[in-house]
Amino acid sequence: MTMNRRRVLTCLSALGIAAPLSRSFAETQPTQNPSNTYVLVHGAYGGGWIWRDVASELRRQGHQVWTPTQTGLGDRSHLLSREITVDTHVQDVANLIEMEDLHDIVLVGHSYGGMAVTGIADRMTDRISRIVYLDALIPENGDSAFALLPDGMANARRKAAFEQGAGVALPVPGPDAFPIPAGPSKDWFMQRLRPHPIGTYESPLRLSKPAGAGLPVTYVAYTNPALASIEPSRQRARSKAGWHYRELPVPHDVEVANPEKVVAVLLDRA
Repeated sequence: MTMNRRRVLTCLSALGIAAPLSRSFAETQPTQNPSNTYVLVHGAYGGGWIWRDVASELRRQGHQVWTPTQTGLGDRSHLLSREITVDTHVQDVANLIEMEDLHDIVLVGHSYGGMAVTGIADRMTDRISRIVYLDALIPENGDSAFALLPDGMANARRKAAFEQGAGVALPVPGPDAFPIPAGPSKDWFMQRLRPHPIGTYESPLRLSKPAGAGLPVTYVAYTNPALASIEPSRQRARSKAGWHYRELPVPHDVEVANPEKVVAVLLDRA
């Protein structure tokens, strides 16, 4: 029997067919790390599509991943209106969490997505295990996204919205505003960006707790190059007691150019 089994295994190997592991060998292998539940929240002009490659790799490794698109953007751009506020975007994510009955969530926000993430953590604290801010805005109670921008930048964006976005939306900036390498990935990215509802930048976010809601928080600042629009929030994150702050020498939209770097950050529990 032993000789016959060896002949079978040899034949399978020669044919390029993987033989089943023996019971004793399989039992000696380390168990896979428990799966996480990730909710990834995109930034301005984007949509859930922007996480395509990040989500694919996380799922390949056995994790659950949800990538909601906020109202007025991406595949929901037909809903663009002046009435969309930051509360609309918080509710978009809250509805997903409730409908899918998600718990023990790793809540991730990129760029403008820090607004919705902060609101969700405040309202649904018991469903969140930790927060990861990826070069994101960090509001406190009563802050609007415009209030978090450096001096002069908010007025420039309002002007652009009035002149190019009918006073309803922030127009999509040109390719030079997104410092990722030219090529197919950037072309794919630029084709999918949509004007961003200005009401979400004007409306204040109301919170009952400090940003982070007392949860474990990691803030990852992207520094190559460091976008000026995020700098006030980076400074706020650095000053937060108990937050884990780190810097990564990558561009602001690294999830498009080098998704593996974002995956590594999200799997790092440090």
